[in-house]
Amino acid sequence: MTLYGRGKEVTELDNMLHAARKGVGAALMVWGEPGIGKSALLDSTTAAAADFTVLSCRGTRMESGLAFAALHELLWPAVDLIDTLPAPQAAALHGALGHSGEAADRFLIGVATLTLLSELAGEKPVLITVDDAELLDGPTAECLSFVVRRLRTEPIALLLAGDSDPATDGRWELLPGLELTPLPDTDAGDLVRHHRPGADETDVYRTVRLAAGNPLALRELPFARETAGEVGEAGDATERVPVGPRLRRAFGVRAAQLSPCAQTVLLVAAVEDLGDHRTVREAATALGAGPAAWDEAMRSGLLLVADGRVRFRTPLLAAVVYEQAPFAQRQPAHRALAQALQGADGTDLRAWHLAAAADTADEEVAALLEHCARNGWTRGGYASAARALCRAAELSPVPTDAARRYALGALATWGDGQVGAARELLDRADRLSDAETVVRESEGLRGIIEFAHGDQAEAHRMLLHATRSVSDPEKAVQLACLAVRAGWSGGSTERQAEALHRLEELAGDARAAEAELLPMIRNWWGDGPGPGMTAPADEAFAQLTRASWQLIPPAPLAVAWGVEQPLARAYQKELEVLRRTGEVSPLVLTVPQTATIDIVLGRWTEAAANATETLHMAQEIGADHAASQCRNTLAWLAALRGDESSVAELTSRTLELSVPRGVRALTAAAYWNRGMAALFAGRAQDALEILLRLAEPGHRAAHTTFALLAAADTVEAASSASRPEDGADALRCLKNWAEHTGAAWAVAAAWRGQALLAEGDAEDLFVRALTVPGAAQHPFAHARTRLLYGEWLRRARRRTDARVQLAEAAEVFQRLGAAPLLARSLHEQELTGQRLRRSEPDRDSLEPLLTPQELRVAKLAADGLTNREIAAQLLISPRTVGHHLSNVFPKLGIVARAELARVDFDNGLRLLDHHTGPAAGRRPAQ
Repeated sequence: MTLYGRGKEVTELDNMLHAARKGVGAALMVWGEPGIGKSALLDSTTAAAADFTVLSCRGTRMESGLAFAALHELLWPAVDLIDTLPAPQAAALHGALGHSGEAADRFLIGVATLTLLSELAGEKPVLITVDDAELLDGPTAECLSFVVRRLRTEPIALLLAGDSDPATDGRWELLPGLELTPLPDTDAGDLVRHHRPGADETDVYRTVRLAAGNPLALRELPFARETAGEVGEAGDATERVPVGPRLRRAFGVRAAQLSPCAQTVLLVAAVEDLGDHRTVREAATALGAGPAAWDEAMRSGLLLVADGRVRFRTPLLAAVVYEQAPFAQRQPAHRALAQALQGADGTDLRAWHLAAAADTADEEVAALLEHCARNGWTRGGYASAARALCRAAELSPVPTDAARRYALGALATWGDGQVGAARELLDRADRLSDAETVVRESEGLRGIIEFAHGDQAEAHRMLLHATRSVSDPEKAVQLACLAVRAGWSGGSTERQAEALHRLEELAGDARAAEAELLPMIRNWWGDGPGPGMTAPADEAFAQLTRASWQLIPPAPLAVAWGVEQPLARAYQKELEVLRRTGEVSPLVLTVPQTATIDIVLGRWTEAAANATETLHMAQEIGADHAASQCRNTLAWLAALRGDESSVAELTSRTLELSVPRGVRALTAAAYWNRGMAALFAGRAQDALEILLRLAEPGHRAAHTTFALLAAADTVEAASSASRPEDGADALRCLKNWAEHTGAAWAVAAAWRGQALLAEGDAEDLFVRALTVPGAAQHPFAHARTRLLYGEWLRRARRRTDARVQLAEAAEVFQRLGAAPLLARSLHEQELTGQRLRRSEPDRDSLEPLLTPQELRVAKLAADGLTNREIAAQLLISPRTVGHHLSNVFPKLGIVARAELARVDFDNGLRLLDHHTGPAAGRRPAQ
């Protein structure tokens, strides 16, 4: 295949194929105006990929509303491999392709597609070509977008072609673009001569001037002048002219030369848009276009039939035929096609043809479209479902039916992550029906959207209102639980109490599964346990996680109550299920909670890995609050490790999102992180000014739970800043909570705080703090107590005793990577007269050895999971798992997978000696 003037582009795509042969995958969007040569470049690349498995699909106008239609076309050659995938992935992909009624998370469909392609690429590299990408159905576009972001370690080249710059399209904005620009005159002339051997040079010149470098125009305009000379009358102009309207008119003139019956054949083929020969022929025949008309259409060269498929010589011609036909001509064509599809396996497509033919309200067609929407929704095609429901609403004769369908469309759009569009559809529904109906049909969606993305006070109001409008009692309970969370998240105990009262009213219904959990819920969210009530036990947590996720308390509350360990176990069981099933949305909500608990329990590397992984997923699905939780987790770790620049960057983004929306829980966490960063950097005055805001009534960061959790830092900052009076309230808060709950962390923090603010002998207070049962389970907090006690002993000139406490503290800080407090501990040891072999703490030795994803892979491999099982949990391909392990082995200084069992993942990734335990302070080779 000869491509004139495209040497640079051909070279770039050849390099892409070469990289794929070497195992380095990539994706690229070729874009430019219609007729500029995108399809030809795809064909040329396909011809150069003789050693590849080639999978192809294209977007079509008619199938753009059918969920996963293009994915079905793309994966059809590899459909037999689906059953070799992990069971949840196979089920999800079968459901997406319409092989079953299985419902699946859209991310699980994406990872299933990635795994299938990766398995296929295990035999030989894979080339994927996608033409007319702007016409892809929404679910397929989302699936391919997921795949695009995970190709780096796969021998896969993915090439898309579209009309628009990917930078302007949210679905492809991260995709590099290759723009095809008009051909230079020299190459344009060569192209005309190639297609018109012996052409007069004057005609060549006129064509080049008219075509403006568009290859399709260069091929077609000479033919157009032969059938309609007026098309080229402006050919002697010296200025280039836009080719679009002129070329479209040329195509229209050529089609107009045919008989009316042959034009009918062309129109039916353009309306059908898929190329199914039987369907097109049957519909055309019904409209009076018999064999003679077919023969005429074939002889014209405008329409071709090959391998049972009908296609136009160029896709632009199909668009021209369709667009230039008036509705009065398109309408019978759509109806004839709908009739041809009657009883066939094309019910959804039939609904869309009837919808395209409808010029007035039609309940029968609207109902068919609603059925089509529910089919797509079940298979994870939220975007397609929303589109069908919107069209169904437009065709609904009764306004209340239209409102109901707009409300359902809003739910589907919300499921697709399109927050603004969901709100717009709810507005449309409101204009057609009363507010109560819209709330009921949308299942309280406005309140849910507000809770997830907006103002928490408004969310609380909307959610409570919705509990009185929805018809499903279980849904009402879930909305009430969200209202409780909105009250807590907004830092309002009054709104929290109001929502708890409403929840009690609803859960009193014996049919509500949450009724028996109500005492525990009140224990969590209320003012504390009543007479005879204790903190929930392990079995109660297990029961809690089997209920709706809205009931599970946020991790900061669990830490405050001192029951983070049983909650962590309950979360772990939940995560195992979620990772097996691949349900991403609840996974994104759950993982940040586990990361919080991991930090408290000293599993910092695990917390960083989980937060980093989940941040990317949360950003992909538009879960702003979950993303901010992940940023707060990473900022917390950065503060503990002395990385103030990261703290500033992460908290700034959190505050940018949380402050305008009144999400005080996120705002307070960001302030706490900034306060800790200043405190550990030795700026006690700055730290105190920040931390005091958490308990300041009316301040944007005021939040009871976080003021409590930060109270120990506030007391230390006040002590270090010689402002003990400013720490008195925080200490009083700690003591009250410790007496109220008996939480080990609070009891230990209260004793330590009293020691810091004591005017006389504080030794007994420090000892009490260190000996609280369970306090050592929070290693960082326990080590801080040792450091503060060691400093007090050193100032009391008890140097030997001080060295013991300081050394113990330094060991923990070294293991955790807490650089600021490690440096402080070592400095204090030197002040006792102890000689240490050091200059400053080696920051490299404190940095995580493995990337977050490498750590996740290594831990799962150490647990005995196979590459396929690891890939299924982490939403990556097995080949990517192998790539990560190839990096892990040299970093850890091991050579075999079995040796991962020797790695102590919870204590600085040290290698365990089979006889003596952890190698003495030795990190793996780097």
